[in-house]
Amino acid sequence: MQGKEEIYNYSGSLNEVWRLLNDQERMLLRHNAFIQHFKKNQQIYCEGEEPKELMCLLKGKVKIYKEGIGGRSQIIRIIKPIQYFAYRAYFAREKYLTDAAAFEPSTVCLIPMKVVTEIMKHNYNVCKFFIRQLSLDLGIADERTVNLTQKHIRGRLAESLVFLIDSYGLEEDNTINIYLAREDLANLSNMTTSNAIRTLSTFVSEKIITLDGRKIKVIDEEKLRKISKLG
Repeated sequence: MQGKEEIYNYSGSLNEVWRLLNDQERMLLRHNAFIQHFKKNQQIYCEGEEPKELMCLLKGKVKIYKEGIGGRSQIIRIIKPIQYFAYRAYFAREKYLTDAAAFEPSTVCLIPMKVVTEIMKHNYNVCKFFIRQLSLDLGIADERTVNLTQKHIRGRLAESLVFLIDSYGLEEDNTINIYLAREDLANLSNMTTSNAIRTLSTFVSEKIITLDGRKIKVIDEEKLRKISKLG
């Protein structure tokens, strides 16, 4: 955890919400927010804990996941800079239903929810912001639920790869800008690790992608998107 002075370095990165605040509200946020750094694979919050802070990912990559039957995880969402997370449970007046962990070294700004709700009492635009974010998340969750239950394995894995492309982009050589373990990719696609490995190998043989460890280079993005769409 870092001192308050680090908030000043990152405050401009808090995107839309920061622009919706007046000077007094910005000062309140600066005095109460704090920065925390997480190592790769470090837990950020756990299922069953009391939600106390609104979190904004400033740098890195974070996964929201839930442990399923037999210890198998399901990745529900992937957070990218600059996105807010960890607040739904507070508004629902319940404990966390999911876990969150860092995919890679990550920097998170934490704002006490009591401060957030105090600002929301007097700032209608901030209320609208969070209603919109929750609505978008619900729409994405609804769509993924249908896709992950109705698409075949090829379609599910292709959809996950397209999702990663759209979320994190491609490097100059068309490598997806996030390096996931096969298990994480399987958990994102609602399949076993062995099925994910076999399907990736099929995509390689079809010259859709190439693999280099955890790096996935996209050769034929159009075909990958077509497989995702057709399921």
